[in-house]
Amino acid sequence: MEAKLLETAKRIQGLRELIGITPEEMAAATNTTVEEYLELESGACDFGFTFLNNCAEKLGVDIVEILTGENPHLSHYSIVRKGGGLDIKRRAGFKYEHLGYRFKNKYAEVFKVVAPYSEEEQDKPITLSVHEGQEFDYILKGQLLVALEDHIETLNEGDSIYYDSSRGHGMIATGGADCEFLAVTIHPPKK
Repeated sequence: MEAKLLETAKRIQGLRELIGITPEEMAAATNTTVEEYLELESGACDFGFTFLNNCAEKLGVDIVEILTGENPHLSHYSIVRKGGGLDIKRRAGFKYEHLGYRFKNKYAEVFKVVAPYSEEEQDKPITLSVHEGQEFDYILKGQLLVALEDHIETLNEGDSIYYDSSRGHGMIATGGADCEFLAVTIHPPKK
């Protein structure tokens, strides 16, 4: 079992227990069954970015705290030099590099994402996920096939898309090569 995966899972469990949230409440917040949630929380299987994002939201912490155990500290500005983002490898082959992880009280999460090209995914339905808020994606290199519930869009270098991420969405690289893009997830206002 990957050490980082187990550490992250234990942080989720520890925060949940500290706050007094039940596994049933977390399962509902992460769109999983209680059994699936407990398996993920134990570190027995890998979890996706949407799961992590939904856990952070339910637990009332920054996703960086779940991933690293540390709180972001900067509040005026934060610079991340090329290649210096916080690596998140949380979806089969996808690589997320968090570009604003040092900044606290963020309204948005900014990632550089590399979606790997897979020939076998090209003719399969795209897996959809949901998380609260909105998302903006800008294609830097390659081609991205985006599913938005029953709509399919192909985005090329320089194209962008802005959407309601509380509705089903998913994506795969297409066109024979990996796709590199900026993804900005925007949190809904706290009530």
